Amino acid sequence: MTIRTKLHAFSSLAAICLLATACQKTDPPAMPPPPAITANQPAQSEVVEWDEYPGRLDAVDMVEVRARVSGYLQSVHFKDGAEVKKGDLLFVIDPRQYQAELDRATADLTQAETRFELASNELDRAERLLKSKAISEEEADSRNKAKREAEAAILSARASVETAKLNMEYTQITSPIDGRIGRKLITEGNLVNGNQGQSTLLTTIVSVDPLYCYFDADEQSILKYQQLAREGKGDNLRDGRVVCELELANESGFPHKGVLDFVDNRVDPATGTLRVRGIFPNPAPDRVLQPGYFARVRVPGSAKYQSLLIPDLAVGTDQGQKFVYVINEDTVEYRTVKLGPLIDGLRVVREGIHSNDWVIVNGLMSIRPGAKAKATRTALSTNAPSPMAAAK
Repeated sequence: MTIRTKLHAFSSLAAICLLATACQKTDPPAMPPPPAITANQPAQSEVVEWDEYPGRLDAVDMVEVRARVSGYLQSVHFKDGAEVKKGDLLFVIDPRQYQAELDRATADLTQAETRFELASNELDRAERLLKSKAISEEEADSRNKAKREAEAAILSARASVETAKLNMEYTQITSPIDGRIGRKLITEGNLVNGNQGQSTLLTTIVSVDPLYCYFDADEQSILKYQQLAREGKGDNLRDGRVVCELELANESGFPHKGVLDFVDNRVDPATGTLRVRGIFPNPAPDRVLQPGYFARVRVPGSAKYQSLLIPDLAVGTDQGQKFVYVINEDTVEYRTVKLGPLIDGLRVVREGIHSNDWVIVNGLMSIRPGAKAKATRTALSTNAPSPMAAAK
C-alpha cells in the first residue's frame, strides 16, 4: 500500500469518527447554585449631625509687659514660661532715683503747708486790724491773695507727691493678669525706657483658662446654629449657647467641650464666611490647650434624631443615584435610597429602607435584581456611644 493510499484511509477514518461523535446526544449544562451573600438589618441609633472646621486657639487675655519708668533693670523675679498670678512681682527697676524724687516732693509739700499756715495767720490778723482801720484794705487784700496762693501751692505739691509715688510704684512691675508668662526679653543690668511710645517690652503674658478657638463657618451654617439656639434643641445648648467640641492634632474623639460665644458682625465678601469663636475650659494641672495650636472644632448641625444605619460598603451608585440591594425571602430587590452622613463606617439612610429589611453587604458582585441568592443573615452592631456623632 502506498503512502498516499494510507493517508486517504486515515482521513476517511477520522471523518467517520467525527461524524459519529456529532450524532451523539449531549445533556444540557447544570444550572449554577444561587450565590452566597451576607445581609444585615439596619442598626437603629440616636444620632447628632456635626459640622467640622479647622481652627486656631488663642488666649482670652494677652498682655505686653512694658516699662513705665526709665532706669536700669535691677532684678527679675520669675522663671521663663511659668504660670503667674495677678499681682506677682516680675521686674524691679532701680528705685533710688524715684525714691529721691518722692522725698523731694514730700518736702515740697511740707514747705507748702507751712507757707499756707503762715499766710492763714497773717490773713486772720489783717482781718482784725482792718476792723479797727489799723491797715489799709489794699494790705488786707494782698494777704488774702497770699493765702490763696499758698493753698494752690499745696495742691501742686500734693500732685507732685502722687506722681512721685506712682513712679516709685512703677519701679516694681507686677503681673496684671493670671496666666503663663513668656521669656524675659531684657536681662538684669540693662537700661529700659519708660517714655510713652518708646517703652521697652519686657515680656508677655497670656491667660490659659479658658481659651478661645477661632474658625470660619459659611453663612448657611451660622443661620442653622442660630435657629437651633432659638428653638432650644435640648443637649445642643448650654446656658442658651450652642455647644461645640474640639480636638488637637494628636487627639481623637473631640474630648474638649465648650460653647460658641461670638459670631462676627459681617460676612467676609471674599470668602462668604463668618469668623466664629468657641470658648473652652483648660483646667490645671494638664493645661493641654495652648494659644496658637491648630485644632479641629465640630458644632452640632442638628438636634438628636432616631436613624437607620447600614455599612457604607453596601451602598452603590447608578448614574448619580444611590441604591442598595435587599434580600426578600431569597430574591434580590433593588432599592433607591436617600443617604445622610457617615458615622464610623456606617451610613445614615433617611429614605428607601425599613428597620426590618435585610440589606446585602457581601457578595454584591455576584447578584442582580430579581435573581435568587442564598443569604446568611447576621446582626449589625454599633460600637459608637449613644448618641452617635455624625460628621458631615
